[in-house]
Amino acid sequence: MGSRSARAIAVLLALGPASAAVAESHGVALYGEPALPPDYAHLPHVNPDAPRGGAFSDGQVGSFDSLNPHILQGRVPWQLRFLAYESLLGRSYDEPFTLYGLLAETVELSDDHTQVTFQLHPEARFSDGTPVTPADVIWSFNILGQEGAHGRYRTAFSKVTGLEQVGERGVRFTIDAPDRELLMILGLRPVMKKSQWEEDESAFFRSGLDTIPITTAPYVITDFDAGRYVELSRDEDYWGEDLPFRVGTNNVDTIRMEFFGDATAHFEAFKAGELSTMRETNAAKWARDYDFPAVRAGDVVLSEIPHQRPTGMTGLVMNTRVAPFDDWRVREAMIQAFNFEYIDGVINGGGQPRITSYFDNSPLGMREGPAGGRVAELLAAQSDLLPGTLEGYDFPVTNGRAANRGGLRTATALLQEAGYRVAEGVLTGPEGPVTFEILLQSGSSEVDSIVDIYVEALERLGIEATVSRIDDAQFKERINAYDFDMTYYRWGLSLSPGNEQLAYWGPQGVDTPGTRNLMGASDPAIAAMIEAMLSAQTQEDYVAAIRALDRVLTAGRYVIPIWHNPVSWIAHDAKLKYPADRLPIYGDWIGFQPDIWWFEE
Repeated sequence: MGSRSARAIAVLLALGPASAAVAESHGVALYGEPALPPDYAHLPHVNPDAPRGGAFSDGQVGSFDSLNPHILQGRVPWQLRFLAYESLLGRSYDEPFTLYGLLAETVELSDDHTQVTFQLHPEARFSDGTPVTPADVIWSFNILGQEGAHGRYRTAFSKVTGLEQVGERGVRFTIDAPDRELLMILGLRPVMKKSQWEEDESAFFRSGLDTIPITTAPYVITDFDAGRYVELSRDEDYWGEDLPFRVGTNNVDTIRMEFFGDATAHFEAFKAGELSTMRETNAAKWARDYDFPAVRAGDVVLSEIPHQRPTGMTGLVMNTRVAPFDDWRVREAMIQAFNFEYIDGVINGGGQPRITSYFDNSPLGMREGPAGGRVAELLAAQSDLLPGTLEGYDFPVTNGRAANRGGLRTATALLQEAGYRVAEGVLTGPEGPVTFEILLQSGSSEVDSIVDIYVEALERLGIEATVSRIDDAQFKERINAYDFDMTYYRWGLSLSPGNEQLAYWGPQGVDTPGTRNLMGASDPAIAAMIEAMLSAQTQEDYVAAIRALDRVLTAGRYVIPIWHNPVSWIAHDAKLKYPADRLPIYGDWIGFQPDIWWFEE
């Protein structure tokens, strides 16, 4: 792969016996067996009789300058990861972590969980009609492990020790240690056409719009205008049209992603009928702003869809690589100074609950009070745990008044304990006056309002916080380089966390650019809990390890959390339908439109 490649997994033909393996299967589950039998007709949360047709249009604030969602460079419509690419296996959103065959007809795991073998579906084709081959799978995996590829792929690449073609249609991965979850994740890697890129692999890593990728997905990119829109059309010759996994999905003919300079323009375009859907995240706006003529006329429907997904973490993240955020007492002071109840009242009318932990709102979230049972056993083996990890940690609750005197008193006491004093109205520490930058993407009025209120509170502590609002490209560049003091960020988490947790908060992310460990967390307890999760042999041990991880992350005080939405608020064209009578456990995955939606006259 030229000078760019740090290493490439050797490509071999399997000549000797593989590790002892279980029988080939149509799918694989993290624990137990897949819920659907080999002869299943369709996924349980779809409408198998959904009609086909229609043009779906969605909007987002921002811009784009690339069509490759797998590299670090450039701004890419995030939906392309799901709409324009396929993988060997596909996820069922009615099961926490079960994958079924897609490009792969079967999957086979070794008994010792160090190997996985995929047999490609004999009908699998790229959009140009050429067959998908083991060489395409192997090349795709190797290119995504190189410098310049997105960090989400690098962890798995580092653990694969062998990659070989097995027979005519098989591909076998071997990993360095038993890890069933990692073997499953390998089935979720996108598969790309080797011959499109192999003559100039460097072109794959260049941000730009010169090349439309050839893929196997139901939709192909048919039109775009840089920074304004991307249009995808359903491939009439899509190879997997009759797969049970695809029945009831990909029902619309055209998907158009529109881009807007700000949230106001986005919303006005929806009100004017230029967009098919609008996903609202603000309770006050949902109650106040969605009584416009199209709603009253019945042309737009307001749907509220519950879910059990983890909240993830959304808020102001503090970079522990730099002072003063390398001291947990300072981070706790920053949390105490954030008057959540007042800010929620101003922005949301007090209508949205606060995020209380990373896996809040789900069965995986930490329980209130002291740790007990298996969770306590896991944590007891760790030293130097921060206060609140074992005994329980709660974010402060204020009276909702603007002054927040109690929170500011607590914050002042913590800062004094950490060696900071106020002199002539300025908070001063060992390195002088305390000043830091809050880095934001331009164009988000809600985040701007949050930060403006918070900056006023920091001033009362004697802290000068400057706010820098920069465009998408600059923001991405600085975030990838961890060049910030505090910033606004969101981590989405699933009901089946696994190896990606290492990229989110693992020790490698402290120095490796481009990971999602923005806070620079380097706590050995985090790595230990992730390891316990990945090596769990039972569902009970798996859940306990995640709850213990949730405690360590939350008590780390890395993020000042804001609110979450236990219900998805989606306003949409009245002709646009979804299977409301069969919501999956992921519930608001329905909100990822138009996967299983359809137009009905």
